[in-house]
Amino acid sequence: MAQFELGRRTLLGSAGAGLLAAPAILGGRAFAQVSTSQPATDTQMTAKTPPDIHGFKVGDYHVLVIKDGARPSGKPNETFGTNQSAEDVGALLQDNFLPADNFVNSFSPTLIDTGSDVVLFDTGFGAAGRGQGNGRLAEGMAVAGYRPEDVTIVVLTHLHGDHIGGLMEDGKPAFPNARYITGQKEYDFWASTERAGTAAEGGHKAVLANVKPLADKMTFVGDNATVVPGITGMAAFGHSPGHMIYNVESAGRRLVLTADTANHYVLSLQRPDWEVKFDMDKQAAAASRRKVFDMIATDKVAFLGYHMPFPSVGYAEKLDTGYRFVPKTYQFDI
Repeated sequence: MAQFELGRRTLLGSAGAGLLAAPAILGGRAFAQVSTSQPATDTQMTAKTPPDIHGFKVGDYHVLVIKDGARPSGKPNETFGTNQSAEDVGALLQDNFLPADNFVNSFSPTLIDTGSDVVLFDTGFGAAGRGQGNGRLAEGMAVAGYRPEDVTIVVLTHLHGDHIGGLMEDGKPAFPNARYITGQKEYDFWASTERAGTAAEGGHKAVLANVKPLADKMTFVGDNATVVPGITGMAAFGHSPGHMIYNVESAGRRLVLTADTANHYVLSLQRPDWEVKFDMDKQAAAASRRKVFDMIATDKVAFLGYHMPFPSVGYAEKLDTGYRFVPKTYQFDI
């Protein structure tokens, strides 16, 4: 088991942490869970409206989910169920009150304040996504009273662009006081010059630009690695070569950050064996989905998926050949 001790800081005092458990109050304005009524494509209105955030507690830990953005993403069958007919994919969507011809993809970096560390899981699109209304992580953190300088640890579940784009800002580290954690297998794959001239070359270049400059501050981990007390990594390979998820436990409460193990709350959960365009090893990804969500359903534990419907937290109930997504309500409030 890889373990490491990281520096402890008290950030923003008790008031800064408390902002996550109640509406955030900044500059005389109070924001509960902020929502926008404008379409995802209306970037002008989105820019004038605070990003969606959602705070709750897992035991003694404060969790903040930030909506980095969302976008319509085209024909669902071209991303999910690529080994199925468009008619079958569309029928499953319509059975779940969803349109068959389009879907919305959203992106949810997550911050966990343990009281000793402020741990950020994934960084969204960053500056590259702002022209499309994404890259709003720093704005959402600010609504809750956190600055980029307050983050002590950045955990990268894997190294796809929508997870690493916010690492750098204007050529400098966006989280200047942070240490970084990612999977050894994941980094080795994307940083290798063997990716040049292959379908993975774009991802390789993104890692060289955003991740490699931070490698001297990075700890590379594997299965069962401890991030901080109560937060442990778990291998869930397939979506990417070294994709990791994280188990969070505090004061008898538990949450699993499933990252991109399942990327659609209907198509990936109800049909976990259906192939997904962006899963690099489709057979391994399906096996990881079943392993992870069998555990979540059996243990009746909450999970937070990076692309689940905001605020991205819920439960998985076994249903037919897969699982039904049950959104979180007040379970963590009492």
